[in-house]
Amino acid sequence: MKNRFLFLALLVLSVSAIAQQNQVPQDSTKTENLDEVLVKAVRVNANSPITHSNISKEELEKRNLGQDIPILLNYLPSVVTTSDAGAGIGYTGIRVRGTDATRVNVTINGIPYNDPESQGTFWVNLGDFASSTQSLQLQRGVGTSTNGSGAFGASLNLLTDSFSETASAEISNSFGSYNTRKHTVKMSTGDILGAERSRSIEFSGRFSKIYSDGYVDRAFTDLKSYFLQGVYKDDNTLIKALTFGNKEYTYQSWYGLTAEQLKEDRRQNPYTYENETDNYWQDHYQLHWNERLDNHWSTNLGLNYTKGKGYFEQYKEGESAASFNNLIEEGSDVIVRRWLDNNFYVANANVTYKKDYLEIISGLSYSNYIGDHFGEVIWGSDLAPNTSIRDRYYDGDASKNDFSIFSKATFKFAEKFTGYIDLQGRFVSYKTNGINSDRVPFVTDAKFDFFNPKVGLTYKHCDANSFYVSYARANREPNRDDFKAGITENETLNDIELGWRYHTGKVSVNTNVYYMFYQNQLVLTGELDDVGSPVRVNVDESYRLGVEVDANIKFCDVFNASTNVALSSNKIKDFGVAVNGEYVNLGDTNISFSPELIIGNALNFKPVENLQISLLSKYVGEQYLGNIDNDLSKLDSYFVNDLNIVYEIKPNRLFKSIVISGLINNIFNKEYVSNGYFGSYDYDDPSSSTGKTTGYYTGYYPQATTNFLVGATLKF
Repeated sequence: MKNRFLFLALLVLSVSAIAQQNQVPQDSTKTENLDEVLVKAVRVNANSPITHSNISKEELEKRNLGQDIPILLNYLPSVVTTSDAGAGIGYTGIRVRGTDATRVNVTINGIPYNDPESQGTFWVNLGDFASSTQSLQLQRGVGTSTNGSGAFGASLNLLTDSFSETASAEISNSFGSYNTRKHTVKMSTGDILGAERSRSIEFSGRFSKIYSDGYVDRAFTDLKSYFLQGVYKDDNTLIKALTFGNKEYTYQSWYGLTAEQLKEDRRQNPYTYENETDNYWQDHYQLHWNERLDNHWSTNLGLNYTKGKGYFEQYKEGESAASFNNLIEEGSDVIVRRWLDNNFYVANANVTYKKDYLEIISGLSYSNYIGDHFGEVIWGSDLAPNTSIRDRYYDGDASKNDFSIFSKATFKFAEKFTGYIDLQGRFVSYKTNGINSDRVPFVTDAKFDFFNPKVGLTYKHCDANSFYVSYARANREPNRDDFKAGITENETLNDIELGWRYHTGKVSVNTNVYYMFYQNQLVLTGELDDVGSPVRVNVDESYRLGVEVDANIKFCDVFNASTNVALSSNKIKDFGVAVNGEYVNLGDTNISFSPELIIGNALNFKPVENLQISLLSKYVGEQYLGNIDNDLSKLDSYFVNDLNIVYEIKPNRLFKSIVISGLINNIFNKEYVSNGYFGSYDYDDPSSSTGKTTGYYTGYYPQATTNFLVGATLKF
């Protein structure tokens, strides 16, 4: 595998060198912003044959009133978002092209953010991170090679605040429904050495607090976060040292509501224990060194350390002694805390060569994850003799090493044709030891070697029209829960994208068709485990076939519209399950959580220079919560509209500007559900030929009806 990768990497360089001989010379003195080099290895440019969307800091600021980043991305193509607490703060999730958050690769400044074991992204640990984000790019499909676990539906990379030459300060406060409030203080020293120097140094920071009671009863979220950064910069060097972190305290609403509970009171929370909460602390430390060696060569080194630790607390009634290592008497009530204590180390390095119409980026990444999993008994109505509070009833550890090497080249080999080749080798080892939360030995020692090639071609017909086609292959290892369930095989995705881009001064249209076909895909069954995480199952063959169109139209100076439509068919081939005690082949069925139609729309009205009014609309078609096309598992479609108003005042003194923002969510008071779960169970039935009958259950996560957020930002 490694020899094959090295051979193909050399092939990339050879093809690129040949292409370089036929290029038209460009201005070789042209340089690029060193801030952008931080994410250059994982991002693509506007002409790349990779389907993507870009969001700038200015766009994020318009609705940044405390809601999590997934909610701010709700109106991008093929995106569906949800919130456990119903109001967009706390435990929120994002799906792209029907794939869940564990399939979306997330990086921050090129550093992997997904939890290495679960492969999920916990946005609750990034409170108010949008306030420290310079830009982000969402690539749909496999996308380009990136660090961390493979992208099986999308990759999202964030670039944190860039260097600022001028000193500044901001105070931002927002308030809203459900006792929601956000308080943010930001500052920057600007260049403390002065513009006349060839060197620059800047320090900046942010402190934030976000609180919300949540739409769901008692589903509160309490977040405290920080972001601190120091930057050294000269003509050829950029060094960034930054740290950011978050402390979260949330009341659980992981299991939603049954159909009966939803009908009775859609805001109720079945949990009754007063401290049924999640508590987690996470701190990140990053160091980045970008060096421009000359007009053609540049390098980037990134180092990261992440410390995470926390627990969730649960009250359980009438438990068996064996389930808790005999620390309680049989039938005792018990309160437990289940802990995670982990350390995550990352080192990235890459080198870029750029000359005329040739660009080659090669690099490597290594990460090491060490995690402890353990559970404590902190109270019992009837403790066993010699039991001490905080005695552990299970204890296990895990380690994961992830090494990847890549080489990608973009080269123009004819007047209108640009080629793209991207080759990645990824090598993963995962080990566990000890006892899991079910008091079952959990010992794993797995290794995976992956080769992930990507090729593409862009044809620029004229300044306004371009076409692209690409093929990409990705592989992924199972996550921790999969290994616990006995799943040990990797998944493979082949992704074909065909697109057309049309851009003029007033109209911009991006259209693409994709065909993503999987081998051994792990799809969500619709069920949840004992901590509210989705359960997955292997399916031999499956696919996602769709078309996406997004357009931006400027009708006049004061009115423009942004619209996107995604149509798709998402199928499992020859899916079989046990029904009433017998195996049944259901033929081709719909993949869970994969609506066939998703529409996003924004109508923006700017009657005067400093005022913008936007009507934001989202339609998500019906979807199944399971994979067997059972009518009970069908989640209704919904159509929701938000109103966003932003007004900027520029005083003559004291403040640079005052920005007033308002957001009315769900202005037509729609009662809708964006997420749920579905499962089955067998019960004894003497009238059945097998003696068993299969029953089904569903659960729902209701989203907030009409609610508002309003805020003011004072910029000094």
